[in-house]
Amino acid sequence: MKDAASTLSRSIMILITIVFGLTSCQTIRHHFLGPSQDWKARNGQLLYRGKKTTLIGEVLVRFSSAGDFELTFTKGPGFVLLEVRQDAKFASVKGPLARGGWSGATAQAPPRLRGWLQLREQLMASGEQTSVRHSFGDETFIFRF
Repeated sequence: MKDAASTLSRSIMILITIVFGLTSCQTIRHHFLGPSQDWKARNGQLLYRGKKTTLIGEVLVRFSSAGDFELTFTKGPGFVLLEVRQDAKFASVKGPLARGGWSGATAQAPPRLRGWLQLREQLMASGEQTSVRHSFGDETFIFRF
């Protein structure tokens, strides 16, 4: 009986160690800088065409000279379709169009978000253009500022 209790106790300790190890090995969250006075901001409309979806909504784009970037795509007051926060190597995407959201290294982004994550480069390079168009696969993004 003592051997069975000892084996059970050892099994419980191993299970606790495994559970603790798995839960404590979370990826360290990336810290994105928040907008400040030196950031540039542009707002306008975005026409998004995907394989099965076409949406027109309001868009707010903000970025810093260091390459930090935010994009918020909304439909009507208070209904956020997609939020993107991104810097040179990392991104965080959330909202209904993200289908569950995602965050991590930009190079590791799932295919469904790659078009959205390419917008950082396009929009930051666009200067004062009032119209920006970008296509990726089955997706087209048309901005009017």
